[in-house]
Order: sequence, then C-alpha cells, then structure tokens
Amino acid sequence: MKRFVGKTILVTGATSGIGLAGAKHIVEEGGNVLATGMNPSHIEAAQKLLNGAKIIRNDAGDPEAVHALIEETQAMGGLDGLWLNAGYAGIGAIEETTADFFDRMMATNVRGPLLQLAGLSPLLKKGASVVLTASTSAYEHAPMASVYAATKGAMISMARCIAAGLAPRGIRVNVLVPGPIDTNFRTFMSDDLRHEFESEVISRVPLSRSGTTEEAAAVALFLLSDAASYVTGSQYAVDGGLTMR
Repeated sequence: MKRFVGKTILVTGATSGIGLAGAKHIVEEGGNVLATGMNPSHIEAAQKLLNGAKIIRNDAGDPEAVHALIEETQAMGGLDGLWLNAGYAGIGAIEETTADFFDRMMATNVRGPLLQLAGLSPLLKKGASVVLTASTSAYEHAPMASVYAATKGAMISMARCIAAGLAPRGIRVNVLVPGPIDTNFRTFMSDDLRHEFESEVISRVPLSRSGTTEEAAAVALFLLSDAASYVTGSQYAVDGGLTMR
C-alpha cells in the first residue's frame, strides 16, 4: 500500500517508540515527513532510518517551540496529517506531587499539543487528519500515576472538542490510546520498578502480552489515512483488551 503518496505529515515525538515506527511507514508509503524529537542520539539514529524525512529538535513543553513548526510547515506547503505524539511521563505517590512535577507534565502533554494544534490549524488542508496519542493510564487508576493519567484524560477530552470545531473544514481529529507497549518510554523508572510495574499491568491484559510499536503505529496510520475518512471524535485503544468494558 502507498497510502501517503503526495501527502505531508508532521509527527511529533517521532525519533523513538510508536512515533518512529509510524514515521518510518509513512516514508515507506510515499509520504513527506516532518518529525520532531529531543534526544540528540535518537535524532541521529532516526535520521538514518527515516530516509528523506526532515527531523528537527523541538520541545513540546516550550510554548515558543510551535513557531519553528509553523515555519517548517509553511515551507512544506501545509499539512495533510498531524500526529501529536510527543509526551512525557513520571510517577509518584500523591504525597510526593510538587508544583514543578505537575507543571512540567501538563506543559508537555496538554498545553504542548494544544498550542501546536492552535498554531498549525491554519496550515491543515481540507480533509486533513489529526491524531493525538493519549494512554490507557487515563482509565487504569494506577495509584502512582495520577498526574500522568490526568494529562492523558485531558487530551482525550479536548480532542472531542477540537474534532467538533474542525469538522466544518473537513478535518478529522481522533485519539490513539496505547496500553502497555514495548518502548523506551518507561526509562525514567528503575529496572526493578519498571519490571514490577510492567508485570502488574500485563497480568491484567487479556492477550497476556505487551504490544509492539508497530501494532500501535498501525492504528495511528489508519487514522491518518484516507481509509478513516468518516472517522472523527473517536478514540482507539491498542491495549490487548486492558480497558475493554
């Protein structure tokens, strides 16, 4: 399949994990990709993998960083797709929550994608697709993840409002909700804590395993493609059944 021939797609947080897997397929399917990341070594490695993509260092938590995205997007002639995938995670007991901890996560996971979409909205072409990456943490009631879960819950809520607002322009807005996916996203945890956390989550997954970055990215690519032309305001869980009701 060549679903993205002639299309320009911006993917934030695309130098590792789900974003990198998705950006790679977009390039392979003929798309013109603008990708962002923060880690210099990840950017260097992604540049070799994403042949022909433009990759820039851009911090979703910085409210001024959107200007660079606007400039790059204008130079590319606008966007057919926007995947707001960049995120930041941290855990801690509620008694350990500080203003700095709260503000940093909210800035990256909520304010960041909202300001990015606000700035880039005029550059979204008619019929464009927007995908936001949330997390099943919004539904898992994990005691140590209250702030992170709140940011992802906020993202899901705001996406529905944005979908309604952009619908008259023919622009679709949907949410990818990954569950336990094998990525480097939990490197902020110690090895022991990460093993304990992942084992506990996997024990509640009906399919009894973690998902792969390819499996999660495949759903985002569907939502970005014309195959999902009548899908908006929806959330798609890729979680092995973790959150099924």
